[in-house]
Amino acid sequence: MASQQEKKDAPSKNMLWGGRFTGGLDPLMVSYNESIYYDRAFYAQDIAGSIAFARANTVSGILTKDEFSAIEKGFAQVKKEWETNTFDIKPGVDEDIHTANERRLGEIIGTNIAGKLHTGRSRNEQIATDMRLWLRDELRKIETFLTDFLQVTAARAEKEIDFVMPGYTHLQRAQPIRWSHWLLSYGLAFATDLQRLREVTARINRSPLGFGALAGNSFKIDREAMAKELGFDSLLFNSMGGVADRDFVVEAMQWGTTLMSHLSRWAEDLILYSSAEFNFVRLADAYSTGSSLMPQKKNPDSLELLRGKSGRAFGHMAGLMMTIKGIPSTYNKDLQESVEPMLDHVKTVGDSIQIATGVLSTLDARPASMLKALTPDMLATDLADYLVRRGVPFRETHHISGRVVALAEKEGVPMDKLSFEQLRGVDGRFEEDIMETWDYQRSVELKAAKGGTSKAAVLEQVEVLKGMLEGK
Repeated sequence: MASQQEKKDAPSKNMLWGGRFTGGLDPLMVSYNESIYYDRAFYAQDIAGSIAFARANTVSGILTKDEFSAIEKGFAQVKKEWETNTFDIKPGVDEDIHTANERRLGEIIGTNIAGKLHTGRSRNEQIATDMRLWLRDELRKIETFLTDFLQVTAARAEKEIDFVMPGYTHLQRAQPIRWSHWLLSYGLAFATDLQRLREVTARINRSPLGFGALAGNSFKIDREAMAKELGFDSLLFNSMGGVADRDFVVEAMQWGTTLMSHLSRWAEDLILYSSAEFNFVRLADAYSTGSSLMPQKKNPDSLELLRGKSGRAFGHMAGLMMTIKGIPSTYNKDLQESVEPMLDHVKTVGDSIQIATGVLSTLDARPASMLKALTPDMLATDLADYLVRRGVPFRETHHISGRVVALAEKEGVPMDKLSFEQLRGVDGRFEEDIMETWDYQRSVELKAAKGGTSKAAVLEQVEVLKGMLEGK
């Protein structure tokens, strides 16, 4: 029967680093130190990295071909156990995913062979490799989510291009625009986010495997061969910096925070547009909830959650930046705190894009309500532009248009109900064709310069968006 001292020693004796320590660990410290219950998300990446490392050590003579075959076969069983949720985590022993996988491998193929796997390798490089592999793959999934969202945006912009609505500045009615123009104002911002995502993913996809703890590998391991096997585009080239680098996580979170800030503003507009006061759009029941008290309510909870989760995403980024800003060079345990926020950030961003796609693809746009919200005073700039085309300086026409606005307010009528004689009374340079100004479709069609809200300009924006999806 084990003595009390042996029981006290057990937690550290079973660790990979346990030979250095003779005393036991505080049980709270054991759980405080463990990361297995969240970094197990990297089980597949850790196994792939271990197989690539073992293959390279076989080429350099550390392992025999038979030993490598046993390691590869053993890891196949370990991976299956993770996939079927039958892997038995040993609390207090399986400190992290690396120790758990190696411990189980030893049980399957024997510790004599499994014990050779870690030759020249450190968990410092393992976690850096696992995180890059996992994040690369997850961002590629997010790229497909964002592409789907942008395809829905482009399709609706084309289909609903004839819908005209108020455009706003300072949340005040400003000028008539196309509904499609509003869609693309965010769509092109999201397309720029897509470009950034591709750039971030490329920078993440660089291999630190073969760096050791910090000084490099002593066994002439072929880092390029391992990188190629794991699908990395290139290598990192400084072992000290590589094991400590979490900039790739920060950059991914900075990207995600930017994306979520755009989603938050997009959601805020749709929250307003779905209210009874606007009634420009109606959300599908699948993305709304009701009130426990007021049966008439239809709440845009999906959009409110998108707006709220942008703060959560920002918190991930800000928290990690504060964690790493003051640590000294190479690996420090503080870096373990990069894992949980990364996992939650990726899930938050990925889920949010999919929810946004669902909202937009099922949204009911209401062009009659949009048209009803347009008012003649929104054509005041068109009135000024009329005189500009007749050679009057804009500063003067702006003042004249303002006098027309004041006259309509004084008379208590919309601007388009003023008679031609009343307009001539404001300025004698108005001709009878001034009455054609009171046409919202004409107004949007006059904004024909690239990037404007005319039909041709909007359709050109759709093509630009499609080109960005294709990487042009």
